[in-house]
Amino acid sequence: MPISIRPPSPVDQNYHAFESSGEGSIDSEGDVDMATTSRPRKRPRLSSKHLVTPGESLTDDPQWMRGHGTYTHPPPTTTTPTIHASVAGTILRTNKLLSITPLRARYTPEIGDLVVGRIVEVQTKRWKVDLSAPLLAHLPLSAINLPGGILRRRTTTDELQIRTFFAEGDLLVAEVQSIFQDGAASLHTRSLKYGKLRNGVFLAVSGAGGSGGGGGRVVRSRRQVWTISTANGGGEVDVVLGVNGYIWIAKRTAVDAEARGGSQVSITRLEESSGSGSIYSSQNEEIGTQTRREIARLAGVVRALVEGGVRVDEEMVMRGYERSLEVEMEEGEGEGEGEGEGGGGEGVDYLGGERGKSVVAAAVAAA
Repeated sequence: MPISIRPPSPVDQNYHAFESSGEGSIDSEGDVDMATTSRPRKRPRLSSKHLVTPGESLTDDPQWMRGHGTYTHPPPTTTTPTIHASVAGTILRTNKLLSITPLRARYTPEIGDLVVGRIVEVQTKRWKVDLSAPLLAHLPLSAINLPGGILRRRTTTDELQIRTFFAEGDLLVAEVQSIFQDGAASLHTRSLKYGKLRNGVFLAVSGAGGSGGGGGRVVRSRRQVWTISTANGGGEVDVVLGVNGYIWIAKRTAVDAEARGGSQVSITRLEESSGSGSIYSSQNEEIGTQTRREIARLAGVVRALVEGGVRVDEEMVMRGYERSLEVEMEEGEGEGEGEGEGGGGEGVDYLGGERGKSVVAAAVAAA
């Protein structure tokens, strides 16, 4: 097969114009040398609504300092380091400090936080507690109330019976007492409103970082524990919003009313209270059908708030609960069916989909 040789095509004038502009050099193949190409400095995206991804360049201006969620990487041709994002999130500017607030993060303990945790390990003189934090928290044996409210030093007998207080898998509500140098938290349950949790349901809020107060997470508020007088004969229900994103919704019992009511029983009179022998009991009590329905309703409200990206606190939970009762009443009247002994119609307590969105919208509008 013969080969024909053709003359080369003329060079495009646009290349000469680009080269003469001084913005970069072109090699024989028409490629631009990016190392010698001058470009303007990257300005930091200071909008708190702008999302950045890991590795994205923020700025190379030397006046900015890098904070949490960022790292510096000097380019090969200059000595000015470039600030990059190391996590996905939004930019937070504090004077000349740039940091990234992550979209999903582990809980960062702070002294005084009320948390809900799960026992994962039992040691000689302490328990290891999972708080959804980077490190397991410590609960010393000396930081709990002994049965009967006895005030004394912990002995070897207490160490041998340590599993009679808390065992692996038990849930508890506690307070962060101190923070170690490595970031691990030290807990205590000396107050009567803290201790083992029973007769309820456990929820874990996705993406609860414990810092910031963004949507879809538990935020630090004035009150993390309160009691709801539920409708439909459900009685009183306790709600515990752990700052670490763990939530406990349970039936209020006589022991809770005495021990965790606050001012009725002091720690020195705990031995005289009727529930002193069952504060470390793991046996759940009988819970009626109506109470179970209301506990499930409150859990559905919390899930709807999380899916809607709304903060989870006492105000929003109560507004969502009231709106869910109105939705049930409206649908019951529309169907022309009254509540029987077993409750409303099938699926009337479900708070997902459009029904959940309407509950969240009404709660946000009323806030």
